[in-house]
Amino acid sequence: TVKHIESGLTRIAVTTENGGYSIQALPVGPYEVTTDLAGFKQQVRRGVNLVVGQEAVVNLTLEVGGKAEQVTVTAEAPLVNTTLNSTSGLVSEREVKELPLNGRSFDQLLTLNTGTANVSSNRNTNQPGNLFSVSGRRPEENRFLMNGVDYVSASGGVNAASPNGSNGQVLGVDAVREFNVVEHTYGAEWGKRAGAQISIVTTSGTNQVHGDVFEYLRNSVLDARNFFDRPIGRRIPPFMRNQFGGALGGPLKRDKLFLFGNYEGFRQRLGISSVSFVPDANARLGLLPPAGDPLGTPVPVAGLKQGMLPYARSFWPAPNGSVLGGGLATSFANPIQKVREDFGLTRLDYNISSKDSFSANYLIQDGENDVPSPNPNFFRPLPLRTQLLSLQETHVFSPALLNTASAGFGRGHIKLGAFPAVPIPTELAFIPGSPPGSIVIGGSATGAGQGTITTADGAGGPPGVFVRNFFTWADDVHYIRGKHSLSAGAWAQRVQSNRFSSSLARATVTYPTLQAFLTDSPTQFSVIPLLSGLGFRTLEGAWYIQDEIKLKPNLTLRLGLRDEMTNGYNEVAGRCANFVTDRNSVIQSDPIIGHSCLVENNAKALWQPRVGLAWDPTGTGTWAVRAGAGIHNTLQDNLDQSFGGNPPFNARLTMLTPLLSTIPLRDGTPPPPSCSPTRSTDCATFQPGQLDPTLHTPTIQEWSLTVEREITKDMVLQVGYVGSQSYHLEVGLDANTIRPQVCSDPRGCLSGGTLPPAQRETVLQGTLYSPPVGRPNTFVNRTFARDFLGTSSYHSLHVTLVKRLSHGLAFKANYAHAKVLDLNSQLDTDFNLSLPHLISRTSSMAISAMSSRLEAARPSAARLAVS
Repeated sequence: TVKHIESGLTRIAVTTENGGYSIQALPVGPYEVTTDLAGFKQQVRRGVNLVVGQEAVVNLTLEVGGKAEQVTVTAEAPLVNTTLNSTSGLVSEREVKELPLNGRSFDQLLTLNTGTANVSSNRNTNQPGNLFSVSGRRPEENRFLMNGVDYVSASGGVNAASPNGSNGQVLGVDAVREFNVVEHTYGAEWGKRAGAQISIVTTSGTNQVHGDVFEYLRNSVLDARNFFDRPIGRRIPPFMRNQFGGALGGPLKRDKLFLFGNYEGFRQRLGISSVSFVPDANARLGLLPPAGDPLGTPVPVAGLKQGMLPYARSFWPAPNGSVLGGGLATSFANPIQKVREDFGLTRLDYNISSKDSFSANYLIQDGENDVPSPNPNFFRPLPLRTQLLSLQETHVFSPALLNTASAGFGRGHIKLGAFPAVPIPTELAFIPGSPPGSIVIGGSATGAGQGTITTADGAGGPPGVFVRNFFTWADDVHYIRGKHSLSAGAWAQRVQSNRFSSSLARATVTYPTLQAFLTDSPTQFSVIPLLSGLGFRTLEGAWYIQDEIKLKPNLTLRLGLRDEMTNGYNEVAGRCANFVTDRNSVIQSDPIIGHSCLVENNAKALWQPRVGLAWDPTGTGTWAVRAGAGIHNTLQDNLDQSFGGNPPFNARLTMLTPLLSTIPLRDGTPPPPSCSPTRSTDCATFQPGQLDPTLHTPTIQEWSLTVEREITKDMVLQVGYVGSQSYHLEVGLDANTIRPQVCSDPRGCLSGGTLPPAQRETVLQGTLYSPPVGRPNTFVNRTFARDFLGTSSYHSLHVTLVKRLSHGLAFKANYAHAKVLDLNSQLDTDFNLSLPHLISRTSSMAISAMSSRLEAARPSAARLAVS
């Protein structure tokens, strides 16, 4: 008999003929194990603390005697893991609650695990939040689960790489009891993503009333001034962070019904020092120095358009720094970033009977992060709300058979855009009734590299609304018979991704130089004149079967098979517009339009065999050897970014007309049709997105070997090797790029592709180059295509030393020496946006952005946590 000390939940099991016993699907926490057998003394084992993902081995030795006699032993389960369930990635309750966390974001503790790297600094944008690579995998391949249900956010990349809020933090330290990072070569019960499975268990109410109240304050009193800090009337820009909240849990009915609740608030005001390059005072009057003399006396600009001067005065802050020449000057500012974040969670647990238990969990995180743009005349509000509801019921049919059923609903809601931080006349908007658009100026008056003016970022990324809904159902059955521990299950998830946005909805006009800006001579004017809301849907499912066979008391073999599937990627109203290529790999001028975004669904059956082995060489529990191998897939359930700017629904239109003669634009005007060989007038050239219409799901083959050795009763050393090979990884490409050639002319070849003639150059014979010719399809502009032809490889040595708490000290130290190579490291979460050649893919293979070399300029990483 096992009894959960905190809730009184009791479960009974009967041993087999050889004395083995197994009790499945127990909640985490402390337990008491009691034996009852005629002719033997009753033994009570206390101090067994079960953690998430653990299969604790508790061996009991009975003594001959009467039932009235009792032997009580207090001892924890052995540290060496002789089973196939991995707990090497465990972050315990003590670590979650007591280790220092900047901002109380518990996801920072992921790096306590061997082979895990925080790669957030490698991304190309300032999107908040941490991103983690585990065993060389991409961040969006990780899967966060809370009480068995996907914990997702509307931010964090295409596949929701992290459930962070608008401030980048994953709040709820008091709500999280512990979590386990299942890193690699896991069993068939895990899936949907090929990376780490991060299983989070929330705190429950118990028979004991427990809780806390807290408030943390951080400010700039002891901060140092940096080079760019030039606040007016202050020593340094202001900074104030306040975190506060509390938690309370306890019984509604002792041993039966429990409730827990947690609230946490986050407030921050941070002055962000920035320096902008802006038109100087003379440029705002239409005066620039002569060409070739950027420091000369300003003269009136030939061909000046007076209508451009209000934009020069309103879209950029006034200069207050050095005059750089060429019509440029610096402007220092300290705009305030304002952050509000509120987190709440409640959990209900009900022990219906000794055979049934039920739990329900609801989470909400709502916040807004007002981020100043590099141009302080604009800011980017980021309101984001995440909600999660999870339900779970466990029914025990017999000591050998039990079933766990779960259901959940997750929702992420985010708004994006940019707005003026200072008053800007409404008549300067490109579209009447809308906020200002963006003005991009590529250089100084002469365009000779004197400087680039900071973008007037009115468009500020994709303005609009994104909503993602996840409906999840799952059922798992566990059955024990003799040497076999059988499990089987099914999982289904309905994903809704609704969007009403596009990055050019407010229009963007680009000028090569400041002089071109003042004369209104743009290189392009981009806009989406007609916005259409799109709703994408996909249904994902999986089933699995697995058997863990106790071949010997010290040898266990696991055989598993998982099958995952999707019904493709579909738009509810038949408005998915995707561009495809012909037999010669040339992109077509017109998209295919329909409900399905794919011409072929290659994810109807994704077979994933899994095998594992656990061996205790001595049979004493002081040694363990584990090996595993398997195939894993990353299901694609948010691909709509490829279609947000495609004609005819959200056509990304590029024109060469001047700004003043083009505005005001009329919102809602249908764009002209695409140009083609049969339609060369009254048409437009578009810059479309594209998704591989025969998409193959990213696949990883993974293998590992690990040896554990007990050093003392409270210390264990683990040494292991992890390897993997991946295929069909996502990469970004220009599907309408000029095909490279090898120069065969002894005199050299002129290279430059579509670059202006002044930027072309001659390359030597034998060099791979892009000839200065038109694009393969001259009726289509540059494209941003998402293809699935990437590969990667990973090999790593993992070393971990763990000391369990004793004499007031516990620690976990890890070291990894790894090498990971891949093609075009990252697309989904804003890492490497350089586009590899379609023909010479091997030339783009390099050290991955997921490598610790990019984190610390060395191929190894070591971390130590002490509590």
